Amino acid sequence: MNQIRAAILTLSDKGSRGERVDESGPALSAWLAARGVHTVHAHVIPDEYDQIVEVLTDWADRDIADLILTTGGTGVSPRDVTPEATMQVCSRMIPGIGELMRLESLKITPMASLSRAAAGIRRQSLIINLPGSPKGAVENLAAVWPVIGHGVEKIRDGQEDCAGRFDR
Repeated sequence: MNQIRAAILTLSDKGSRGERVDESGPALSAWLAARGVHTVHAHVIPDEYDQIVEVLTDWADRDIADLILTTGGTGVSPRDVTPEATMQVCSRMIPGIGELMRLESLKITPMASLSRAAAGIRRQSLIINLPGSPKGAVENLAAVWPVIGHGVEKIRDGQEDCAGRFDR
């Protein structure tokens, strides 16, 4: 597998208006860099369904990244629409990624049960929703990181078998 290219989309009304500094995007980018992953693009937009759909579609269709991470908009407030936008964009969903993130997060906080984070595939991009806080975003990405490389490889039609990769 070649080096993974990542893109990070931060969903924040205040951040998009310049009223709050995006800390989650840079935290994710730094965490990825420490693992040899290059962040090719990062952007902040408001929690607007149509804009989220537009950016995710554009990034995946132009193949700018193997891994597209969103941060923010996964909770239960009326403006939290990231999972719905992700489901609209993806041709195939991967429920196990969200399930694993919630399972691991529940070891840290009961609030993880309110997460609606989703993950799926559009074309050759793996899209994963992460929480909006820097700590939560990194913890959730770390929880699923062991499967990301193999997932990206398979999405890009890699021929390596799953068997034996994670035998205990």
